[in-house]
Amino acid sequence: MKLRIGNKIIQCNRLNKCDSSPIDMGLGSGYYLILLLTLLISSCGIKKYVPENEILYSGAKIYTSTDQDIKDVKNVEQELETLLQPKPNSKLLGMRLGLLYHYKSQKVKPGFINKWLNKKFGEEPVYLSDVNPQRVEELMFNRLDNRGFFYSKVNSEIDTTNNNAEINYSAELSQPYTLENFKLDKDSLAIYNDIEKALAQTQIEQGSRFNLALLKFERERIDNELKQKGYYNFNPDFLIFEIDTNRYKNKKFDLFLRLKKGAPKKSVIPYEIDSITVYPNYAIENDTSNLAVTKKVNDIYFVQKEDFFKPKKLEPYLLFEEGQKYNAQTARLTSNRLSDLGSYKFVNIRFNEKDTTAVDGAGSLDADIFLSPLTKRSIRTELQAVTKSNGFTGPGIAVTYNNRNLFKGGETLSITGDFSYEAQILGGNDGGLSSIAGGLQANLIIPQLVPFSPSQFNDAVPKTKISLGGDILNRSKLYTLTSFNTSFGYTWNENRFVYHELNPISINYVNLSNTTTEFEEILENNSYLAESFEQQFIAGLNYTFTYNELVDANKTRPLYASTSFEIAGNSLSLFDGGKGTVLGLEYAQFVKADIDFRYYFKWGKEQALVSRMYAGWGIPYGNSTTLPFVKQFFSGGPYSVRSFQIRSLGPGSFISDEDDTSSFFDQSGNLRLEANLEYRFPIFSYLKGALFIDAGNVWLTDQIKIPEDESAENNAFNEQLLAEGQFGSDWIKELGVGVGFGLRVDIQSFVIRFDFASPWRVPYWSEGERSRVPFFDGGSDNVVFNFAIGYPF
Repeated sequence: MKLRIGNKIIQCNRLNKCDSSPIDMGLGSGYYLILLLTLLISSCGIKKYVPENEILYSGAKIYTSTDQDIKDVKNVEQELETLLQPKPNSKLLGMRLGLLYHYKSQKVKPGFINKWLNKKFGEEPVYLSDVNPQRVEELMFNRLDNRGFFYSKVNSEIDTTNNNAEINYSAELSQPYTLENFKLDKDSLAIYNDIEKALAQTQIEQGSRFNLALLKFERERIDNELKQKGYYNFNPDFLIFEIDTNRYKNKKFDLFLRLKKGAPKKSVIPYEIDSITVYPNYAIENDTSNLAVTKKVNDIYFVQKEDFFKPKKLEPYLLFEEGQKYNAQTARLTSNRLSDLGSYKFVNIRFNEKDTTAVDGAGSLDADIFLSPLTKRSIRTELQAVTKSNGFTGPGIAVTYNNRNLFKGGETLSITGDFSYEAQILGGNDGGLSSIAGGLQANLIIPQLVPFSPSQFNDAVPKTKISLGGDILNRSKLYTLTSFNTSFGYTWNENRFVYHELNPISINYVNLSNTTTEFEEILENNSYLAESFEQQFIAGLNYTFTYNELVDANKTRPLYASTSFEIAGNSLSLFDGGKGTVLGLEYAQFVKADIDFRYYFKWGKEQALVSRMYAGWGIPYGNSTTLPFVKQFFSGGPYSVRSFQIRSLGPGSFISDEDDTSSFFDQSGNLRLEANLEYRFPIFSYLKGALFIDAGNVWLTDQIKIPEDESAENNAFNEQLLAEGQFGSDWIKELGVGVGFGLRVDIQSFVIRFDFASPWRVPYWSEGERSRVPFFDGGSDNVVFNFAIGYPF
């Protein structure tokens, strides 16, 4: 016989002699003495607060026993444990700290600390008088019946020997009833044929235990199948399971499924759609009878005073048609597709039964689709606090104009103009730089996959996105950068978690001008950097895949994964005649890919342990020896390894000898690896806290080639850069590692973040001297302050 006590199983023989010898933990007697004294002090501290007529409830244990082996008995035991109520006060190392905080806060003058501890961690006391063992016994007994263990026995006993009350529940499991035969008890009704087809996917199998929950699930599943075959009025309550145990003496049963007697006639006949009417410009105050203009397209009526939405463009989004059987899933998908157009605020599909006698065993439905539009034109202004991964911070403003349903086919035109002033206040040696930036971006979103029709997609319809824009960036003391971009691509949601974006055409032209003498000297002394600025024309293809479970707020273990791929210059090389230029512009050729993976472990009151891993790699080829500067990777800063300033980490063990602005441009690479672990917790109200550890770096790989320079000094610098920045077998030793803590002001998802970090391992120090004690070695230079908007990941 097996006895289960909490999470511990004790093996007993027929004479009830059990082996429950303690496990030697290998700890000295001093440890046990200290632990015992701590528990006694805590126990005495709580005992004085307990009222005389009460006794603390310390929890319950379940003892299960059976005379034979039972399949999946552990699952049954776990189910019974979920019925134990209420939960006792929690313990930490045997101490009820939450309960202690509560008691102390009830004093006449509890003080601020006790009030705060109680608010954050306090627990109301749970006494024996709060427990109803008889009710728990009933719940256990019912649960065992529902799982096929009929005629089991459940008892309880209260143990108060340790100044606390513990309840021991014993469950004697009977032999469970198992299924011998499962049969559909049908007659001449046509619906039985569809029920029989649905049973082909049943999870009810011969030899399985009786399971009430499974039977309920099976009824819901069959109802869902019937709803997709026209049975508009069917309900799972019209299905009845009957059990027969009379044929067997060894606790077996036969299971029969049939329709409930007296089920309404209209519930057992399929319905067909007789007519479809769409109101593309519907308002609640409208009287549809006064909407005089009616157009018919492919047997669908469109009623609107004027063409708000062209019927021929709207019709392909409807997945059901006249003469088709009612299908609940098709109706749901149609509603989703219409909502996803971006033109409508409300989508309401109503099915109305026609007052006619069923013909040929089928009923008729009229489908009315009411579409309430969003405001056609809108202007939104945003005042922004900008923080970028390169350390520039400052105010900004963005104005966006939206014109929905532009060509009466669901198209949306969005034009955004932005302006910002930024200063690099956290850039180490590079602090003091500032920039003025402005841009204009126009996006036209067409709710279909041009040139294909929406009717060719049964689920979500991909959207076509055409973009055109320009930006200007004036960086003080350095240069002016003007860029123009255009793209043509597609976006679509495969489901609520999966998102795709594909841009087969992506063109970016960058023009470097107004360079200062200081910046010209930087380029002259660093041929690797100069090469990255020379290729001004980037044309290619890019694709992004995103899997995001964070959209489901109920998930406690959500995942996030995003990967992107980009290839540039491949098609241009087919037409340039080997010159490496197009229209006199040198174009870049490279392949680049990255992946960002995050795992969120949530529990309690806004607590979470978040882990992140990132990897990115870019490979130049053809007429490129380096990645364009805007496509290179760098490490360090508020969204990366926070214990290092922006661009102060890498490549590899390289460290710039310069102590001026030029060092800002040296430390980049074509390979980036990072890992982060962060514990987030609430402090009070909108203030949150965090503890974190970051690790990462960038490197140069074998694909990077730095051209020879006329200056021997510059060549020596390039050789040092390649030697120390090269990715090799010792890359783990070259990881920059840091730890820190943070404060975040989180107001309805608007987050202002302050992170304080300190290096643990510094890769550019001599090997054997790279480790140091965070926050202690190095004085004030050992602490890096990060200010940013939003969470790091």
